[in-house]
Amino acid sequence: MGNWTTAQLVSRTEESDTARTLHLQVPNWPGHLSGQHIDVRLTADDGYQAVRSYSLSAPVDGDRISISVQPAPYGEVSPYLAEEFPEGAEIEIRGPLGGWFVWRPDRVEPVLLVAGGSGVAPLAAMLRTRVAQSAGPPFRLVYSLRSPQERWFGDALDALTDQAGVGVDYIYTRQAPEGATRPVGRIAEGDLRLNDFDPAVGPLCFICGPTAFVERCANILVALGHRPDQVRTERFG
Repeated sequence: MGNWTTAQLVSRTEESDTARTLHLQVPNWPGHLSGQHIDVRLTADDGYQAVRSYSLSAPVDGDRISISVQPAPYGEVSPYLAEEFPEGAEIEIRGPLGGWFVWRPDRVEPVLLVAGGSGVAPLAAMLRTRVAQSAGPPFRLVYSLRSPQERWFGDALDALTDQAGVGVDYIYTRQAPEGATRPVGRIAEGDLRLNDFDPAVGPLCFICGPTAFVERCANILVALGHRPDQVRTERFG
């Protein structure tokens, strides 16, 4: 699993009314692949420890890494990280971790990303990695969320979609913004039947979100004809 090391909080970015991205400085960071995660460990004065896993939400940037946190109701760790953990303070981390749910820049297949809520974090890192390249395969992010107010990485995603071969579709399940053409509702087969990402061209598919969302989307993709070994999933909750 690797050794624990110390990271320092450099800054914090608001992603929604409650969600925050923490930008951390990690001396001698070995680098990471988009889709990997880290473990974070907090230790109380009485010695009690809590460990949580968070996806890395940005590509490699020297000794800087980013994690994006949605406070969980009655959570021990996420509310503290999102609101109370002070800039300049240090925290223990371990990683990078994971080798299956990752996108490597030498891959040539089209890539379909499907995010549910805060599951967009590792997929945003993949999308940013692809855009940082001068050329690469087509990428499409299908991002399901309850309302526009809960959208993460808003300006960053808007900027990324100006790049050739990269697109983002938003699926709103409870409240859609003015001018939206798709009715509100859960993600459906039609949302994932995309011409440039037809099963015949063999796209690599990544799905991240709550367990029920991930299972639903994976079943849809397989029913559409995508090879199960080309559908990679990561779930929480």
